[in-house]
Amino acid sequence: MPEETIFSKIIRKEIPSDIVYQDDLVTAFRDISPQAPVHVLIVPNHLIPSVNDVTDDDEAVMGRMMNVARIIAEQEGITESGYRLIVNCGPDGHQDVMHLHMHILGGRDMGFMLSRP
Repeated sequence: MPEETIFSKIIRKEIPSDIVYQDDLVTAFRDISPQAPVHVLIVPNHLIPSVNDVTDDDEAVMGRMMNVARIIAEQEGITESGYRLIVNCGPDGHQDVMHLHMHILGGRDMGFMLSRP
């Protein structure tokens, strides 16, 4: 299990990032390669590599991630038009950083979730 990720350094403010929210449990910052007009990542402040590593002790932080998603959507003005929340897990889910993170994407029509057959 990794002990350090690029997100760990962002949380500690060791590398520059556009942090839009931070508290004792989570940090949210703008994605450096946005896929929508609004693209923010929410990460737990302690390292949880993926959804597969979430434990009962992580319930508070997981709930906080959802609540912070709502707060950020309000701040960004996308609650009425809608937005998408995405958590990728593992190689087939295209998880690029092994530090659990939730994407908030909005500011435009996000299209269908998956390609239709």
